[in-house]
Amino acid sequence: MEEKRTQNSEQVNAKKIFDFISDIKSEFKKISWTSREELIVYTKVVVGATFVFGFGVYLMDVFFQNFLAGLNIALRVITG
Repeated sequence: MEEKRTQNSEQVNAKKIFDFISDIKSEFKKISWTSREELIVYTKVVVGATFVFGFGVYLMDVFFQNFLAGLNIALRVITG
């Protein structure tokens, strides 16, 4: 009797897993996927924007480093 319950619960679990996977497949069919050309364009935009933003951060960093170094020199000259 116990073996029968175990077998039934295994079958129920297998059916739940199968139903879950088939639900996932049906949901993936509903998705409106981006075309390959659009994906390439969007990727280029993101990579380009990342480089531009990174270069902007780099320039601000260099500016602040030089500003603080100049301020340090000026304070040393003033305070002796």
